[in-house]
Amino acid sequence: MSEHISHVKDADFETEVLKSDTPVLLDFWAEWCGPCKSIAPMLDDIAKEYAGRLKVVKINIDENQKTPMTYGIRGIPTLMVFKGGKVEATQIGAVGRGQLTQLIDKAI
Repeated sequence: MSEHISHVKDADFETEVLKSDTPVLLDFWAEWCGPCKSIAPMLDDIAKEYAGRLKVVKINIDENQKTPMTYGIRGIPTLMVFKGGKVEATQIGAVGRGQLTQLIDKAI
């Protein structure tokens, strides 16, 4: 687990993500998901690089089922950029760093 990435539960999703003053990159993931694990180091790097401008948050879909259902998550990893409580961008599946930073830069 990274010191730069926080983990949320359904109960604190609204406070941590929707009401965040900083844009949030939310990673829907699960322990058994290989691609989720493969992008974890990249997400850690992005969390460091964008510190102060973007908050990186993960939500485990096995332990928290309300939030993924609310956002229609069908495949993981799914990454969503939230800004001002709204989804600004979505990326389904593991992607390269360049593609993800482009998505983030457009959204924030």
